[in-house]
Amino acid sequence: MHIGPYLVSPPLVLAPMAGVSDRPFRRLCRRLGAGLTVSEMVSADRRLWDSRKTRQRLDHTGEPDPRSVQILGADPRAMAEAARFNVEQGARIIDINMGCPAKKVCGALAGAALLRDEALVGRILEAVVGAVAVPVTLKIRTGWDLTQRNGIAVARIAEQAGIQALAVHGRTRACGYSGPVDYAVIRAIKQTVTIPVIANGDIDSPEKARQVLDYTGADAVMVGRGAQGRPWIFREIAHFLASGERLAPPSPPQIACWVAAHLSDLYEFYGESAGVRIARKHLIWYSQRWPESARFRARANVAESGRAQLALARDFFEHLANEEFMAA
Repeated sequence: MHIGPYLVSPPLVLAPMAGVSDRPFRRLCRRLGAGLTVSEMVSADRRLWDSRKTRQRLDHTGEPDPRSVQILGADPRAMAEAARFNVEQGARIIDINMGCPAKKVCGALAGAALLRDEALVGRILEAVVGAVAVPVTLKIRTGWDLTQRNGIAVARIAEQAGIQALAVHGRTRACGYSGPVDYAVIRAIKQTVTIPVIANGDIDSPEKARQVLDYTGADAVMVGRGAQGRPWIFREIAHFLASGERLAPPSPPQIACWVAAHLSDLYEFYGESAGVRIARKHLIWYSQRWPESARFRARANVAESGRAQLALARDFFEHLANEEFMAA
């Protein structure tokens, strides 16, 4: 799949997730097989651009191209300015958020709330596309609710405005993240437009990725929650798409190596104190699939230094490796 001049290979995209897809996690997912990662959303409100949180979201040091940055807002002029600003900071692709279902975002008439105003959607897309020379992409849902599923109409508006790829989460805003994903709408959108379409929603295994690609005809899949605690899902999907065979699951020592690298990157990026706090949720995700993880999580959640946190993580996965060896 191409987005403008950029080849996205393998056709696997890490979804933008607030509080998750920061620079350390994006870099790890790229190393583990993602063809593209999208940043946490950056507000179009310029008053927030000098905040510590936004400065960190604008830091792309060490990331491979293309760097995709998602922007959020409801005013065409402000969105155009935000796009220009992020390109100046190193963005190679600008992604527009029209899919976030959060009450705070929709209450400001941004994110998925924009889907209720197709005229405004068109004005925003045209303003952003006209403001920058880099490719502009769009992320949407299938509509506001089950009575207002206008994803196909919005997709047509996006293509006409010059959007170069469209990611579609197969749920409405009202559905949030629960209930079945409507892959049929994604399929219909793919049949309607000629730009690349990226299917999103409950992609949690190599087999599911293959099934969704085959059914929808999409050009790529986007993985969000399926990568939390399991960023190696990208290498597993890539291998399955290329060979039709399941890649052997990573061993506990291999996982321990990836987790340690992730934690160290978090400490370096945020500083040790903040890095330790942010790492706690990742350690919950990394450990939750394994037996006897509750005791580890309880200890990891009270660790106050990076050294202690790393030691606990290493001990946890070393114990798993020893158990596997004894079982064998």
